[in-house]
Amino acid sequence: MVIKVFVATSSGSIAIRKKQQEVVGFLEANKIDFKELDIAGDEDNRRWMRENVPGEKKPQNGIPLPPQIFNEEQYCGDFDSFFSAKEENIIYSFLGLAPPPGSKGTEKAEEPGENEGQENSEDVGNLPESQEKS
Repeated sequence: MVIKVFVATSSGSIAIRKKQQEVVGFLEANKIDFKELDIAGDEDNRRWMRENVPGEKKPQNGIPLPPQIFNEEQYCGDFDSFFSAKEENIIYSFLGLAPPPGSKGTEKAEEPGENEGQENSEDVGNLPESQEKS
């Protein structure tokens, strides 16, 4: 499976360029295979992207802006969805990929917080006992 990132290489918008750079940079840094598809210079790419972004994900004007992310034919999301998945440490499920061996999955990421909460409960439970002994 190949992740497809639709970008506009000649975008005049600095915000769009930064978002595209962030997505591409993250995928490169994490060695996730992807293909960049330019919608500025290729009408077929632009048409395919616009037709395959689900209706509820399109802006009011009906024209989705790059970057748009797909796993083969399956729509993953736009930059905001990507950013949220990255922040929540669920990027692999967002992309429809299995996490690489040895990486922290979403379940493992939750465990330290749960354990810390349990340890704190035990500590709180131990405090009154030691105060009673005094």
